[in-house]
Amino acid sequence: MATPQARHSATSRRFSRRAKILISVATGLAVIIAGTGMAALVVRHQIDAKINHVDIAFPVAPDAPSPSTEARDIGTKAPINFLMLGSDSSSGGGDPTDWKIGGQRSDVMMLVQISGDRQSVSVASIPRDSWVPIEGYGDAKINAAFSYGGPELAISTVQNLTGVTIDHFAIIDFISFEKLTDELGGVTVKTSKGDQRMSGDDALAFVRERHSLPQGDFDRVRRQQAWIQAILSEVFKKDALKSPTKIASLINIVLDYSAVDQAINFDYMASLAVEAKSLRPGGVKFMTVPYSGTGRSPDGKQSIVVLDKPKLDALMEAWRDDDVAEYVATHPDAVPALGDRPVS
Repeated sequence: MATPQARHSATSRRFSRRAKILISVATGLAVIIAGTGMAALVVRHQIDAKINHVDIAFPVAPDAPSPSTEARDIGTKAPINFLMLGSDSSSGGGDPTDWKIGGQRSDVMMLVQISGDRQSVSVASIPRDSWVPIEGYGDAKINAAFSYGGPELAISTVQNLTGVTIDHFAIIDFISFEKLTDELGGVTVKTSKGDQRMSGDDALAFVRERHSLPQGDFDRVRRQQAWIQAILSEVFKKDALKSPTKIASLINIVLDYSAVDQAINFDYMASLAVEAKSLRPGGVKFMTVPYSGTGRSPDGKQSIVVLDKPKLDALMEAWRDDDVAEYVATHPDAVPALGDRPVS
């Protein structure tokens, strides 16, 4: 029988890390918005035992304008902001010690907000090559922050860039996304060629493609977001969250290869799930932070993504005001969104 190390090595060569990370995020969102009840109680202790925690001293958020007094209805809870990173660790696995400072850069970075009324989730991808200030290191690609200073520096870098206070942190390195997709019996991805039913292998090939796409990496991000959307739709369409066995299977796949901050446990997720019990896949909106294009670093050695700072600042003001959905709807040309056009 092959050793765990050999199995991981073989699997790592087959899977696109970026695709794996994004699918783990999709499943994480499904867990957060899952219904609770007797089925959840059955797996409670097993889940708590499997959660890998990273002790994080959350950096103090920079001074930013307070949310406007009209931004939130009286009695509505505050929105919750997660920073989700995809680790490109070569060792894989959910052991937080595998994600030590200097070990790797974050391959995928997503800012996720659950709205105060718990009726919507906003997911904003931050391109890994975005050229930003990193405290103590000058300007660099944003994915270097995790390598330079671990979760704390990654969090402070995003907070300084956006003015958004990060409440929770998750990092995920998956080797089993093909199993996740196939566990659901495949998924249907909406594309410019129509709906395409994909197995795990099909979907991985779909999201790995870049060179033939009109906008290269930016279109690949949209493909990845479409895959996340497809997984969420499949989970709800098949009522997978009503099956204790299916819930346990999906959750175990996620927890084996992820780590979260110390405040997240089963009780926290269950409480959040109750609050968001009416949320459905249509309430999860995917976007990419505004960018003006690509360029070169000042020394000319690196290809970078140039963010559109004025548009980014306007989006993040709406983010802080818990007004993302309305802002995106009223400023359709300001924020690249998954629904803008069919996925190539």
